[in-house]
Amino acid sequence: MITKERFKLANDVEIPKLGLGTWFIDDGDAARVVRDAVEIGYRHIDTARAYGNEAGVGEGVRTSGIERSELFVTTKLAAELKSYDEAAAGIDESLTNLGLDYADMMIIHSPKPWMKFHGDDHYFEGNREAWRALEDAYDAGKLRAIGLSNFERVDIDNILGSCSVKPMVNQILVHISSSPFELIEYSQQQDMLVEAYSPIAHGQLFRNEQVTAMAERYGVSVPQLSIRYVLQLGLLPLPKTSNPDHMRSNTEVDFEISGVDMDTLRNLEQIQDYGEIGVMPVFGGDLS
Repeated sequence: MITKERFKLANDVEIPKLGLGTWFIDDGDAARVVRDAVEIGYRHIDTARAYGNEAGVGEGVRTSGIERSELFVTTKLAAELKSYDEAAAGIDESLTNLGLDYADMMIIHSPKPWMKFHGDDHYFEGNREAWRALEDAYDAGKLRAIGLSNFERVDIDNILGSCSVKPMVNQILVHISSSPFELIEYSQQQDMLVEAYSPIAHGQLFRNEQVTAMAERYGVSVPQLSIRYVLQLGLLPLPKTSNPDHMRSNTEVDFEISGVDMDTLRNLEQIQDYGEIGVMPVFGGDLS
C-alpha cells in the first residue's frame, strides 16, 4: 500500500511517498478533510500559509485520533517574505496557526513574490535571508526538514552557495504533459527529493485523449495513471482532493506502467490550457 511506503530525505527523516494536497480547500472544511484522509491511511498532509487553511489542517491533525509523530505535516513560508525577520516571524505564525509544536517540513513557497513571479528579479538576497531563518528554526527543533518550492536551477544555486543546511526537497509542478526533466534531475543531483504538486493537472488530463485511452487500457482512472507516472519518475505526488472516495482511489496505484508507455507519457505535447487556474503564475498566468 503506497500510504505505508516512505522516501528518506537527505537528513534521514522519513517522508510518506504519497501526500494529500490541500490547495483550494477552505479552512472550515480542512479539519474534516484531514481526518478523512488519515482514516483512509494518509500520513502526509501538505498545506501552506498562502492556502489560508493552516488552522483547519492543524485541527485535523490534532483531532485525527493518531499520534502526532505518525503524521508528516508540511507547510510553506509565504513567497513574499524575503527578509530574515519577516521569515522568522512567518515560521512562528504558521506554527501558531497550525497549533503544533513543530512542523515536519517547511519550504519557501516561491523564489519570487507571486505578483512578481514572471519578473527578472530573483530576490537572491531575500531568499538567502529567508533560508537562514528556516535553518535557525530547523536547528531549534521547530522544523524537522526544510526545502524549496518552484525554485529553478539558478535559484537553487543561490541557496547552495551560502547555506549551512542544504535544501531537502524541491516541490514543483510535475504531471503528464508537463515534466521539467532537467530541473528534476538537477534537484535530485543536489540530494533533494522532488515533490510533484498538481500531478493530475487540476483535472485537465481528463481532456487528453491519449491519457484517457492509456488509463482505460490499464484498467485504472486518469488520476491513478497520473500518480503512478509521478511515482515511477521517483517523485512524491501531492494530489489534492476533499472527496474521500477520490482520496481512497488515489492510493490504489499498485500497478506498473511499461517502459514504452512511460516514454509516451514523457513525450506528450505540453499542456497549454489549465482552465480557471490558468491565471495563477505557476500555470502560466499573471496575477498582476
